Amino acid sequence: MRPLPGRDLSKSNAHFARAAERLPLGVSSTFRYWGDDRTIYVDHGKGGRIWDIDGNAYIDYRLGYGPAILGYADDRVDAAARRGMEVGGVFALSTENELVVADRIAAMVPAAEMVRFSNSGTEAVMAALRLARAHTGRDSYLLVEGGYHGLFDAAMWMANVEGWDRNSNRDPEIVSYSRGIPQELKTLAHLVPMNDLQRLEDTFRRYGDTMAAMLIEPIQGNCCGIAASADYVRLARSLCDQYGVLLIIDEVKTGFRVARGGVQSLYGVTPDICTFAKAVANGYPIAVVAGRREVMRTFRYGGAAHGGTYTAHAVSLAAAAECLRILDETPALETIARYGEALKAGISAILNRRGIAHSYAGHPSMFGLFFAERAPDNYRDWKTSDYSFYDQMAHYLHDLGVICEPDSREPWFVCEAHGTDSHCLAETLKAVETAVDLTLEHVEADRRA
Repeated sequence: MRPLPGRDLSKSNAHFARAAERLPLGVSSTFRYWGDDRTIYVDHGKGGRIWDIDGNAYIDYRLGYGPAILGYADDRVDAAARRGMEVGGVFALSTENELVVADRIAAMVPAAEMVRFSNSGTEAVMAALRLARAHTGRDSYLLVEGGYHGLFDAAMWMANVEGWDRNSNRDPEIVSYSRGIPQELKTLAHLVPMNDLQRLEDTFRRYGDTMAAMLIEPIQGNCCGIAASADYVRLARSLCDQYGVLLIIDEVKTGFRVARGGVQSLYGVTPDICTFAKAVANGYPIAVVAGRREVMRTFRYGGAAHGGTYTAHAVSLAAAAECLRILDETPALETIARYGEALKAGISAILNRRGIAHSYAGHPSMFGLFFAERAPDNYRDWKTSDYSFYDQMAHYLHDLGVICEPDSREPWFVCEAHGTDSHCLAETLKAVETAVDLTLEHVEADRRA
């Protein structure tokens, strides 16, 4: 077996040991912990690359889970943010730039007749669900298995397929995916499998009159880019209309990434409420709740409460205004999609030469890679599939200077800077080829053992 690639992580390891005494797991988000000896700390990023405190360079396909749509430290957006600093911070009052950004969003997304700002995707979806409940006077809601809508109690429910017998003629148990979630909240959450039209109709027939909203990510940002069929999304829209349920399309990851008008424009379906966050300001913290005028006006005294000290911060607004202008008025999204297609084609060429079955899900700007002839189209099939080859390949890729999520749940994200860096693609594919060969050798060694 060839020598394994390695990195010097001595500074990161030493910093982790100190940080773990002050920060749980040594980080500020549990998902940044990759093990005591493999958790890295970033020194800086530029374009489609990051450098850790040990000086290791990486081509980054996580992009902070998608926000750096143009690339890290984009000169245009950062210059705008500096102008935003001159405004003076937060005032618990509004500024003119809120309308500038809201007008841009409304022009790009027809469903966004009115707009409110939040700070994160979680906050935006929390507000959207509260808005739907206030507008309809109902409490329960529908989630699609495999969807991710943020870290708040109402959204943290999943189908437990561990040990589930798919031939049992029963659904997996609905469980919370964190401790600390009041279990009585489970009675308000209904779950349906993605792309099962009959189950969707049956669920609406049973619970539709009591549901405030259906939340859906048509491209699932935390389930490897698995996508809904157009028929499924259109049926959801029709059933919501029939039963007086508000359709919330969660575009926290897809919004302004897969298309100027968001994923909803690709499906040709107009939601009642939609949420955006990741790509709005190229990494500056801002999120959006938008939707139908009649529904959005429920944000009022005596209606649905919404606010926050840092909402519509001057710096983030200025960054958003410039980022959205670039996405709207330049070929940035076309550059991103073209690079994503080239990356997929290059990976496929490597895998095909070795006779390795594979497939993709999602969109070229945020795609999932599966080591199977056909990508799953729902969470149950993904969860019960074998993704050990992917996980091992990702492990080697990190050592070879390419960052993707350490497991297969997260898509590969692409930014404009990947497409304008003349070396990114070739360097990535060289690393992928080596990682694939090392993984094959690892699998063979395990088989012999």
